[in-house]
Amino acid sequence: MSLKNLTNPEKNVVEFEFSADKETFEKAVAKVYKSKAGSINVPGFRKGKAPRSIIEKMYGKGVFYEDAVNEILPDAYEAAIKDCELVFVSMPEFDIVSIDDNGVVFKARVYTKPEVEIKDYKGIEVTKAAVEVTEDDIKSELEQKRVQASRLIDITDRAVENGDNVDIDYEGSVDGVPFDGGKAEHQSLVIGSGSFIPGFEEQIIGKNIGDEFDINVTFPTEYHASELAGKAAVFKIKLHGIKFNEMPEIDDEFAKDNGFDTLDEYKDDIKARITDRKNREADAGVEEQIINALIEQLEADIPEAMFKSEAENMLRDYDNRLRMQGLDIGTYMKYTGMTLDQMREQFMPQAERQVKTRLALEKIAELEKLDASAEEIAAEYEEMSKMYSMEIERSRRSLTTRALRLTSR
Repeated sequence: MSLKNLTNPEKNVVEFEFSADKETFEKAVAKVYKSKAGSINVPGFRKGKAPRSIIEKMYGKGVFYEDAVNEILPDAYEAAIKDCELVFVSMPEFDIVSIDDNGVVFKARVYTKPEVEIKDYKGIEVTKAAVEVTEDDIKSELEQKRVQASRLIDITDRAVENGDNVDIDYEGSVDGVPFDGGKAEHQSLVIGSGSFIPGFEEQIIGKNIGDEFDINVTFPTEYHASELAGKAAVFKIKLHGIKFNEMPEIDDEFAKDNGFDTLDEYKDDIKARITDRKNREADAGVEEQIINALIEQLEADIPEAMFKSEAENMLRDYDNRLRMQGLDIGTYMKYTGMTLDQMREQFMPQAERQVKTRLALEKIAELEKLDASAEEIAAEYEEMSKMYSMEIERSRRSLTTRALRLTSR
């Protein structure tokens, strides 16, 4: 099998023919016959026992052709482009030129990598943000750790105060009629969090465990449920419990609980970690400036197919990450109301940037004669495997060596 009749009908597009010979096609047809014969009814024969010639006579010579074509097409295409020096950047579109007992001739149309020019990429000027860690930064980090170390304790000797976590039943009604979504039992609510509509939480302050009472509120005019927007509502409440979020003092004991002898040592560690984080953020800012400049210098007629393909890859990657969290793309779309096309559209700006960045860096690597060694590539596969918690062989299947050469530079 080989490429033939290769043409360039338009820029960055090639069309070519390739074939599967008589023997290959016959084996595929025979294989399909064996797998399909059991489901075909032929008068005078037990199910699955009708000879292939009888089935072809009854249903037509090409009854098994479509499945046979699907059987051989991937290998035939791969064999045809094996020694091709072109770089394809899209999935091919296939047509059948001819099909008969002598085999199949296919026609493929596929986009190719565009010619790229990049000028004045040396000496790009960028500005790195100054890194400064303030006392407020350290206090903020300590407060986060303090919140994480907090614990809820039951309150039985006082009424609800702002900041308490209450356990309530509620049922809402408008003009005496309950509405959908307006009822819950043992709902946990932090007073002052603003989780419920304005005026709701404040009216629980001062109530005691066991109290049953009404709350009067008005839904905002911009409320998401239009049938409730601007309406006055009454919620019947029963207060089951009160909890208080007790937080530790920020002192030497707190530092010891976090693995340090003194609070000053803990603060020094926090400062070092914040400094490291801000340095990495500053470096990322420099990298973004460089990438922006390179994209500006890039000259290439990039096929739209490259952007769409990259967006599709991003969508698949997002689906994989959702599955790792116990979800999938179908469930996500149900929750958000989005369609696949809308999600693809969301990924397009990032996909365009990714493609342009890759083309720019590949061109610079070519001009500077940069290449990654086998050892560097192996190390990068290992690093990727650790990062995504997958086996090395799966990393190799997920990311081509060509793409990895770029990431490891």
